[in-house]
Amino acid sequence: MTLLIRDKSPLPLNAGKKPAERTMEELLEAGVINMDKPQGPTSHQATAWVREILGTEKIGHGGTLDPKVSGVLPIATGRAVRAVNLTLKAEKEYICVMRLHRDAEEKEIREVINTFVGRIYQVPPVRSAVKRQLRIRTIHYINVLEIDARNVLFRVGCDAGTYIRTLCVDIGDALGVGATMEDLRRSKSGSMLENDSVTLQDIKDAYVMWKEENDDQWLRSMVKPFEVLFDPLPKVIIKDSAVDAVCHGADLAAVGVAQLDDSIQKETTVAIFTLKGEAVGVGTAKMAAEEMLKAKEGIAVKTDRVYMPTNVYPKSW
Repeated sequence: MTLLIRDKSPLPLNAGKKPAERTMEELLEAGVINMDKPQGPTSHQATAWVREILGTEKIGHGGTLDPKVSGVLPIATGRAVRAVNLTLKAEKEYICVMRLHRDAEEKEIREVINTFVGRIYQVPPVRSAVKRQLRIRTIHYINVLEIDARNVLFRVGCDAGTYIRTLCVDIGDALGVGATMEDLRRSKSGSMLENDSVTLQDIKDAYVMWKEENDDQWLRSMVKPFEVLFDPLPKVIIKDSAVDAVCHGADLAAVGVAQLDDSIQKETTVAIFTLKGEAVGVGTAKMAAEEMLKAKEGIAVKTDRVYMPTNVYPKSW
């Protein structure tokens, strides 16, 4: 996405703070941890352990993983909990071991798996937490990493809400030999990657280092500003003078826009940010990017949800 400049020199106000300049306490008031959930505990239990470590009351997770599944689990603290549902809509990536019930030729296995790339129909498994009805999901890619007899190791990128267990069963049916999911690990959730994830022990050790040695560098590298949750969304960056009005629930007028992503389409969800990089809220674009760039009046974004407290920026309306 390319950033379009609507106002080159909007009047700055002495308010707000760049996310990178927040104190450790401020980060914990609205932060996100990319945790590597181990196999065994539920996502709820793993989140509860993080609550005990950090001593924070408000905490939540995005994108539940089954107890036997490991990998990337976004943990949100404080005000970030209200925004963690954004990760539920983000694209996911998994590493899966699928076990075939009978032998099959490697060439045929690869050919059949390739047919599942694109739009597919799925019915959630019997023991799922959602209503069992037919749904459409998109498989962006499936890379077969290894085939060892009846075991097939593959990496899959997919829409949120895709059931990999069901995908394995459907592949097995298409092959005519049957198949089940043997092991699963989530390697990506939106902008959060496996390589950047941290363990529960890491979080505990970093917290102790902060509290006992007054060194927050390690913990700071783990607790990211909650703005990372908005990475998948196109952004509308607003003037300082418009921030408090939006924080009070007002829709964003076109004259309040300073910069915007060129990919914005009318009636799509956008993130509203300050010039300092702070997340204000999310809304529905009422204009496409080019129209928003040139408009002298009218509503550019209908405000749907606000995450920044009021009075962070002075009232200018």
